[in-house]
Amino acid sequence: MNLHFKMFKRKVLFNHVLMAVFFPIIFAIIPSCKNATPQKAPDEVVIVNKPEEVQPKANEQLNKLVSFLEASEGKLNDSTQIANYHLLSRLYETGDFQPLWSNAAQWLPAGDTLFTLISKSKEYGLFPSDYHFPAILSARNKIVIDTINRKNIALWTRTDILMTDAFFQMARHLKFGHLERDSTTLRPDSVFRDEELVRLLKEALVTNQIRQSLEALEPTLAGYKAIRQALPAFLDSVKFKEYTYIIYPNKDSLEVISQVAKRLQEAGILDKNWDSADTLKYKLAVRQYQQKNGIRTTGIAAEQTIGSLNNTNWEKFKRIVINLDRYKQLGTQMPETYLWVNLPAYQLSVIDADTLVLQSKIIVGAPKTRTPVLTSEIVNFITYPQWTVPYSIIFKEMLPKIQKSIDYLDKQNLMVVDKNDSVINPASIDWFKLNKEHFPYLLRQRQGDDNSLGLMKFNFRNKYDVYLHDTNARGLFSRSIRSLSHGCVRVQEWEKLSDFLVRNNEIRYPPDTLKAWINRQEKHVITDFLHVPIFIRYFTCEGQDNKIRFYEDIYEDDRLLSQRYFRSKPIN
Repeated sequence: MNLHFKMFKRKVLFNHVLMAVFFPIIFAIIPSCKNATPQKAPDEVVIVNKPEEVQPKANEQLNKLVSFLEASEGKLNDSTQIANYHLLSRLYETGDFQPLWSNAAQWLPAGDTLFTLISKSKEYGLFPSDYHFPAILSARNKIVIDTINRKNIALWTRTDILMTDAFFQMARHLKFGHLERDSTTLRPDSVFRDEELVRLLKEALVTNQIRQSLEALEPTLAGYKAIRQALPAFLDSVKFKEYTYIIYPNKDSLEVISQVAKRLQEAGILDKNWDSADTLKYKLAVRQYQQKNGIRTTGIAAEQTIGSLNNTNWEKFKRIVINLDRYKQLGTQMPETYLWVNLPAYQLSVIDADTLVLQSKIIVGAPKTRTPVLTSEIVNFITYPQWTVPYSIIFKEMLPKIQKSIDYLDKQNLMVVDKNDSVINPASIDWFKLNKEHFPYLLRQRQGDDNSLGLMKFNFRNKYDVYLHDTNARGLFSRSIRSLSHGCVRVQEWEKLSDFLVRNNEIRYPPDTLKAWINRQEKHVITDFLHVPIFIRYFTCEGQDNKIRFYEDIYEDDRLLSQRYFRSKPIN
């Protein structure tokens, strides 16, 4: 009896343990299973024949749609995502779920205006498909050609939601662009607050100024407006065709050849029935393309040839979009006076009171030692500067040459100094014992016309230790491709730039004062002038005379951004 009682107690205890362990799990699973069950999407076809039932049915459908989209986190169906679903309830609820762009029987003027803007959004540097253009166009066509679809309240209300989401997305992209905020973004605001977007749409509907409300979000900067003005003509002059994009650099050389061959076939240069074993025909096609496009005819598709093949009209449009977005990162206005350094254009411009007062050719950093994009201000400039060689250049370039022969130092007009600024005889140093971990010296170039900095240096605060300067290799300004420096910016019109900086202080700096100092080979540090902002930027196209001029993507920033943010194939 005692044995049976003990067994009974153990069984009861075991059951309690099971309940304690599994009941919480069961209760936890029940609500999650409930949440996992998707809410049924509203019907896609709701035919209403009686005119008096149109509006109530539209309100009902919109109510269901808004609730469904909140539950599905904006997923309308497998192919449609509503990006701004979280704004719909506060927008439609306040209007008793009235359609915004139609009366569920015909389009309102605001609906027609927004549709036109979406269809022409490429003219704003936008992609129509980002704003549900294919789906909206299909719905509108169905309503026009089919009387049944004209009575389909579900079609009207779904399209209303798509157009509302399109307005919100266009507003975001017109004001802030597609690119993420980075270290050069000047505008303090980088996103819309929800209430701002809702208020913007409500006001646009009340005033019936849909286009004006959206266009008011765009930058007013002259460079942005010049591209925008030239963009419609560019779009009219090109056709967007799908081409093979060649991945380069690519370790798989056979894949590169295959992609180049396919691209040449698409261009009608290589026979479509080309046999991959026929390397001679492939090389002849490459040579033909190179000759036609002004590229050195080698028969080998390398960086320049592949860059040209990839530079299709569609890729050009994406570059335009990227450059418009770069302007959106600048903010609402520029200073009254500033220096604008555009690296891909190899050009420095000085703007004063909205007027271009100075322009100069420049030499910028090579791709391996690129000039950084930054914002700063000119704080001083120096006549007859002395160049202290950065350690990076010493170890990468100079030390191996010095170890071969210390005569290299004399040829480069370099002297060796220690930490106390004392000049050291280079012959007294065992150069083979020096390396990155042990180099207790500085290399300085003697000042003068042979100095790498030339006769003048312009300083601005930055963490990269770069600056503007003259150069002793002035013949390089005649080259078309001028990405040649270690990172600093060499300025051809350095003398005019220095005169501009001290233009407002003629008492201290009468005309020709700076020139006289240089003629007498005098070193001066000039600081008493109004510090001028400097913007070093990367813009690969600009609007000129209602045309878009493209510059080489010297650091491949456009290519990387295009691959990150935009589709490679042409889209509506």
